[in-house]
Amino acid sequence: MNDYARVNWLDFMNLHSFAPRLLTALVLSVALAVPVVAQEPFSGFKTLDLDGKAPKANAFNAPAITAPLPSSETRDVSLEARLTSDGSPLQQGLVWRVFSPLPGDDGKLPLLASAEGGSATIPLAPGDYYVNVAFGRAGATKKLIVPEGRAPDRTVMILDAGGVVLDAVSGTDVHVPTDQVSFSIYSSEVQDDGERGLVVADVKPDTIVRLNAGTYHVVSEYGKANAVVRANIQVEAGKLTEATIQHRAAQVSLKLVSEEGGEAIADTAWSILTGAGDSVAESLSAFPMLVLLEGEYVAIARNKDKIYQRTFTVASGKNMSVELELGKNEMRRQTDTIPIEE
Repeated sequence: MNDYARVNWLDFMNLHSFAPRLLTALVLSVALAVPVVAQEPFSGFKTLDLDGKAPKANAFNAPAITAPLPSSETRDVSLEARLTSDGSPLQQGLVWRVFSPLPGDDGKLPLLASAEGGSATIPLAPGDYYVNVAFGRAGATKKLIVPEGRAPDRTVMILDAGGVVLDAVSGTDVHVPTDQVSFSIYSSEVQDDGERGLVVADVKPDTIVRLNAGTYHVVSEYGKANAVVRANIQVEAGKLTEATIQHRAAQVSLKLVSEEGGEAIADTAWSILTGAGDSVAESLSAFPMLVLLEGEYVAIARNKDKIYQRTFTVASGKNMSVELELGKNEMRRQTDTIPIEE
């Protein structure tokens, strides 16, 4: 079985002079690239809601309440962040946090000030601080020294970050409905326990996830059964990566009928097995709809004291309907399928 992803990168800042570049994602054994037209990367996409979470800042275990300093003792500290060293300052999507370098009574570094948006100016008394800036799941931290007697130099933070937008298709080009697919993003490194560190879960298609540059392991789940694809995606600093995951699966509807093309019979329990006999899914619905990986399956329907059985084959991207008819017992096997007309 071969799984595919197609990937392109869009420059976050210099789109007017950008020539589209096409690179291939590392996806199990095979990868597929397709041409793309450059576009404004943030338009048309929603941004992941992080619910106040910010990477790296949580290393300080900071409280959520800021503690403003007396204005007579402060200097205005100008802060700006860039995706790359030669990029332009970011004007939105930033969360700034300033911490004291001295732990509080609870052993945590106190949060002294915070700001959201783009570049920020924060009043701070002369002394040493830690400054953290978060851009989605990307972030950077550095030590800040506010001198006495003069205004401090502008502090510029280089995030070395980009973003990724994920989508999915079934077969060659059948778009997967948004409400039937989700993505989880993991670090590429495998931990000592054999697991990968989860970066963010349950990401919906066409959602920007801002990340530090690097390689990430993406798990795409189509439906709730066995249609799962894993891919390694490269995020480049200053660029938006659009990656389309290709599932080799299809939607399958099942029903028990009294005659071909009849209405689904209620009070039917379903079990779906692979050709090797492994259980894939169960349902108590009269008309279940499943997403299954391509291959051969056995549908078993239980209604009252009778059991009905039928084999069927799922082809990638070919949504289909499978009917089991009354009067045909579990020992009789059918191998034909009824495609859904487009």
